[in-house]
Amino acid sequence: MTNEEFLKLAKRTVKDYTTEHLDKSDGEVDFCVYVVWSCKTLQNSKALLSTTLCDGMYYECTYNGDKDEMYFDAYKKFENRVIKH
Repeated sequence: MTNEEFLKLAKRTVKDYTTEHLDKSDGEVDFCVYVVWSCKTLQNSKALLSTTLCDGMYYECTYNGDKDEMYFDAYKKFENRVIKH
């Protein structure tokens, strides 16, 4: 799988997951999925993604080229602190 194919699959996976978990009582919600960071090493790829929704979610997709499998993780940001040292 090329890096472009992986990123397209990752964005579609996040779009589908987000659409499935939206509160349907709000009606139609328009949003975009974007890649925050990505990396390809040999046959493996990883990407961190988010959406334009203000829901605090971010997503990680990892492609295992040896097994031709993609793993998907969804995270919720609970807090962001500055730690001074």
